[in-house]
Amino acid sequence: MEDETALWLNKIRSGDRAALAKGITLCENTLPHKQQQGFELLDAAYPLSGNSIRVGITGTPGAGKSTFIEAYGLYLLSKGHRVAVLAVDPSSSISKGSILGDKTRMEKLSVHPNAFIRPSPSGNKLGGVSARTAEAIILCEAAGYDYILVETVGVGQSETLVKDLSDVFILVAQPGAGDELQGIKRGIMEMADLVLVNKNDGKLADPARITYSQLSSAVPLFPPAGHGIPKEVKKISSINHKGMEDVYTFVEDFFMQISNSGYLAQARAASEESRFENYTREAVWTALQQDPLFMQQYLAARQQVFSRQLYAYKAAGEVMKNLRLTGDQ
Repeated sequence: MEDETALWLNKIRSGDRAALAKGITLCENTLPHKQQQGFELLDAAYPLSGNSIRVGITGTPGAGKSTFIEAYGLYLLSKGHRVAVLAVDPSSSISKGSILGDKTRMEKLSVHPNAFIRPSPSGNKLGGVSARTAEAIILCEAAGYDYILVETVGVGQSETLVKDLSDVFILVAQPGAGDELQGIKRGIMEMADLVLVNKNDGKLADPARITYSQLSSAVPLFPPAGHGIPKEVKKISSINHKGMEDVYTFVEDFFMQISNSGYLAQARAASEESRFENYTREAVWTALQQDPLFMQQYLAARQQVFSRQLYAYKAAGEVMKNLRLTGDQ
């Protein structure tokens, strides 16, 4: 298995995008033996990761996130960078399916030899990212992509976890939609390092200027971020590829500042710690599900909750009490 993993990693490092896509698929797979193969690949790839600029991109539906990513990605390619796009599509709560149509919205970027686009379903994962976005980042960095663009499913109350995965967090705003400031969740505005007013062209040029003025006045009112770098607001036109140089300059300067100050290392370490805690919870729950006595008590307590015989908090306490008693025997 070690030889097979090493061979696989060599393919990824040599630019084999099919091997990279397969590795990400294995990490996303819920079948234990498939997932285990993916994690063995991750173990081998991990020492090669961490050498990219990770950019999180969010925004309201219709703001033009995908159009911006293509324009920005093509600009990065013109500067000699290799670009990976991890685009997360919302999953249906009914069918559990996703359209995964981001490649069709990034036609030029998707066919470039130095770009890799990976649409993934969000599944039941909150935070605007998929359950294995962090693992996909590791594999893409091992493959030599030095810019990782993570597009979230959109702005919502819980879609903030992408901040933990990214070094620079960009909010794409739409002009002329009415109630611009109210329409953007305050939490996203507070975390954004850069706000881009998109569609600064044609009939929307004047509304874009108004939105830019409103956001520029609002941004200084937010508390400073931990890195201490002031937020900026810029006007862009993704469809006309205008403003991409300004975005590039901001991201490069921002990344250099947080790298030199030590903030980047601290933020990435905190993100790793958070993932460790999540994996520990997953591992504990998986182990408990293999214990017949625990599952018997758990299912009995769950039935009491369903039938309103027991409040959920108390039922959980009873399960834990029984678990401790079982462990003492």
